Amino acid sequence: MGGVHSTWRSVLATREFRGLWLAQALSLAGDQLARVAVAILVFQRTESAVLTAGAYAVSFLPWLVGGPLLGGLGDRYPRRTVMIGCDVCSAALVVVMVLPGIGLPALYVLIFAVVLVAAPFSSARAALIRDVFPDDRYAAATTLGNVTGQAAQVVGFGIGGALVAAIGPSGALLFDAGTFLVSALVVRRTVRLRSSTREDRQPTVRSRPVDGLRLVFGDRTLRSLTLFAWLAAFHIVPNGVVVPYAARLGGGPAAVGLLLAASAVGTGTGMVALTQWTAQEQRVELIPALAVAAAAPLALCAFDPDLALTAVLWAVAGLGSGYQLGANIAFVSAVPNALRARAFGIVGAGLVAGQGLAVLVAGALAEVIAPHLVVAGAGAAGTVAAVALGLLRRERIRPAG
Repeated sequence: MGGVHSTWRSVLATREFRGLWLAQALSLAGDQLARVAVAILVFQRTESAVLTAGAYAVSFLPWLVGGPLLGGLGDRYPRRTVMIGCDVCSAALVVVMVLPGIGLPALYVLIFAVVLVAAPFSSARAALIRDVFPDDRYAAATTLGNVTGQAAQVVGFGIGGALVAAIGPSGALLFDAGTFLVSALVVRRTVRLRSSTREDRQPTVRSRPVDGLRLVFGDRTLRSLTLFAWLAAFHIVPNGVVVPYAARLGGGPAAVGLLLAASAVGTGTGMVALTQWTAQEQRVELIPALAVAAAAPLALCAFDPDLALTAVLWAVAGLGSGYQLGANIAFVSAVPNALRARAFGIVGAGLVAGQGLAVLVAGALAEVIAPHLVVAGAGAAGTVAAVALGLLRRERIRPAG
């Protein structure tokens, strides 16, 4: 696996993927900056952990609707067209957020709408990468995409606190709107327009929400991969209470950015390590152990570590969460093209909605108990769940071919 970097160079040599990769990096960095801006804005207005977590949770819950119902747009219409349309709509919605007089309820609604639009965008993009690389290069492309996502989080979170302090939450949100527009332009100029799978599929192949559900949960391998992916609901809890967590330690926006960046650095490093040092078969087999490693360090927050040690623990947990890479590649590769966007949307719905619910519950708990105990509880629960899934797995998950 030592040739991963040359493989990355080979996929980046493809103009279509280069455009998709650049668009992803721009929009993700802007999104993470916007998350920091919204969280700080709400906490400044309310000083409420539950309302701050609520703003973060609202950015996840729309997937519960958008994943199953809108994810299939990437199977019904040309995937490039879906991506561009979603980017333009998202930019317009973010601009509305900065209009004078927007209250918290309206802000929550706008956040919900932006993420609702993101569901078909992400589903179409995931399916389109497989269209661009129907061969073994898909694994390298997915790996690079995941690592780039973590790097974008590091940039967005790492500079987010400082940038929000410098230009204010409204300026940060306008920057986010700009990234959506640049993303749309890049996709328009680099990605080839393909016909929809609805035009290509056989008459007997359908793409209804129920078909995607049957596919995902009717196959034991896909079901196992999905359940392990959904453990991310426990891993996301630190992000949801990071503002009050940092405030308790005497830190401000810079401390918030440090903690969020530490987690993203760990995840990105874990993905690179898995890509370089293990084959795909081994990555899949390591999923249960790494799922435990993704949660157990968070339980140590029960000992109330200082800011530096907390960042280390969150980074180590991020290393374990890199297992999501192997699950992602194996899952998407095993799904037929005609249902790929819908299946991805269904799994994404459970993943993101579960994360949103976990963050909301964590925020409510942080109102009555210390944030470090909330994080520790999530880590302990996630560890137990990962062990249980590993023990209940009755057959070997087959790796992607």
